[in-house]
Parts: sequence; structure tokens; C-alpha cells
Amino acid sequence: MASKIFPSPQHALKEVLFDGMTIMSGGFGLTGNPESLICALKDHCPKDLTIISNNCGADGFGLWLLLKNGQIKKMISSYIGDNKLFEQLYLSGDLELELNPQGTLAERIRAGGAGIPAFYTKTGVGTVVAEGKPVEEFEGEPYVRETWLKADLSIIKAWKADTEGNLVFRKTARNFNPVMATAGRITVAEVEQIVDPGALDADGIHTPGIYVDRIVLATVNEKRIEKLTTRPRPESV
Repeated sequence: MASKIFPSPQHALKEVLFDGMTIMSGGFGLTGNPESLICALKDHCPKDLTIISNNCGADGFGLWLLLKNGQIKKMISSYIGDNKLFEQLYLSGDLELELNPQGTLAERIRAGGAGIPAFYTKTGVGTVVAEGKPVEEFEGEPYVRETWLKADLSIIKAWKADTEGNLVFRKTARNFNPVMATAGRITVAEVEQIVDPGALDADGIHTPGIYVDRIVLATVNEKRIEKLTTRPRPESV
């Protein structure tokens, strides 16, 4: 069996990219972003991308790099945040946006990985979220129908991987990354550590290697703090 380990982020994305493709990118805020693979995407420069991600980075960081480079045609997200470039491109009509409630976005991705084409939720009933979507009644309550999300490529960030592709995430990085790993036709994971098979506790594996096609050591691990809030030091006695 061919090795899943690739020598660099650029090599890990070689021959899987094309213009107009749909890419899922993991992360929550600035946590768990596949920073190295995003930089490699910028270098390869595929165009007219549809990106599925909770948010689109922050000024000068993460998916913002692809926005600035003119590579993203459409975002499917749940949070815009303080990304001024995102705001400008959307308001000028240069960027399409499909905004989802955060839980709905996560479930649409999970459904894509599980092979469930549609499901019903109360979230968004009676709002613009439900416009154009079927609404049905269950036990006397209205529910809106949402459809799965799948991608040509999922790029994700994990803490550890073994050479078989089994992954372990740390803390907030478990938001979106594990479900995206299941919903991509090809899944590429950048990781901070690669260990031998058997080195990971089987009970502690979050994503089985069957879902992971390619693995690469991360070359960028900035782990920025999006908004730093501190409290004043107590006055010395």
C-alpha cells in the first residue's frame, strides 16, 4: 500500500486541485485551521473555489489569504466575524455567501459524510434561513429541510497522526475538523506530529485512518489569539 505521508503541503495537494472545485476547510475561529495547506492552496492558485468553513479567517491569516488572492467565488459559512475583506467583497457582489446557523452547518457536513442527503431541523423556521426550503410538520411543530454538504477536497488540521492516518485533535480543533474528514472525496490532514502505528491509544483516536488519504507535517503553527481579553492586575497590597 502506498504511503499516506507526503513531504510538503504543496506535494500533498498536487494533482487533486482544479478550478471551480469545492473545498472544506477545518477550524473554528483561528483554532484548528489547516494553515500550511491554505498557504499551499494559495501557491497552487486554483480559481473560482467554493469554500465550506465555519468562518473565513481573519485579516492577514487563514482563508483570508485566498480571499485576498481572488481565488474564492463562494463561501458557505456560519460566521463572518471581523473579516473586513469578507464584508467588502460580499457587499460589492464579488463574493457569494450562503450563511448557515452554526449547528446546521455542522450537521449538514456530518450528513454528507454519513450519506444522509437531507434532514429536518427547527433552527431557522420562520426566518430567511428557511426561504425556498421545504417546511414540514412533525408532532405539531414546523421543521425546515436542510441538505447534506460534501466536497471534492477536505483540508483539516490535527494534533497527531499515525502513518495509517488515524487522527487525534486537541480541544477546540475538534470543532468541524473530524466531520469534514468524512465528507471530502479526498481528505488531506496536516498534523503537528506523526507517530508509528500502535503509538496512539485506540480509545483516543477521533478520526479513523479510513477517512484520511494524505498526511503532511504542518509547516505553519501560529495558533493566533483572535481577540485577547485580559483583566487588570489586582493592586498590590
